[in-house]
Amino acid sequence: MSKAPTQKPSPAKAAAKKAPARKTAAPKASVAVSAAAVEPHGHTHAHDVDHGHGHDDHGHHDDGHAHGSMRDYLIGFGLSVVLTAIPFWLVMSGVFAPQLTGGIIMAFAVAQIVVHMIFFLHMNAKSEGGWTILALIFTLILVVIALTGSLWVMYHLNTNMMPQGMDMNPAP
Repeated sequence: MSKAPTQKPSPAKAAAKKAPARKTAAPKASVAVSAAAVEPHGHTHAHDVDHGHGHDDHGHHDDGHAHGSMRDYLIGFGLSVVLTAIPFWLVMSGVFAPQLTGGIIMAFAVAQIVVHMIFFLHMNAKSEGGWTILALIFTLILVVIALTGSLWVMYHLNTNMMPQGMDMNPAP
């Protein structure tokens, strides 16, 4: 049997051996961090203990999140262009009455939001354990409340504040 050559302990280890032992109630992760800080050339790094992975784990990994492919991005882009071009054409051509055109544009806007959420934000019921969908539902409720309240206030201001029977056209 051959003996492995012994290495001379580092000055930090030698000082640690000579120092009296202290009893502390520190958690084990803190002990590992301080030991890694004392031994800078060891195999354990303090930041590895903190977040549980090494240097090579920072690339692409399968963590349960949806990642888009080039195909998905191109489909989303194509749908976005179509969902923008059709309302633009409706407004420029004047095919429908203004109120109907406004309703159609709102429907296309909702469809555009859904396309962006699916193809660009990668939102689905599985991502983040369903929390993204709950956040979306909460956001939609707030938006509906804000829009409905704003439209209600503007309608009633228009109805109640406009003078009745006055001609708003300027005199010639």
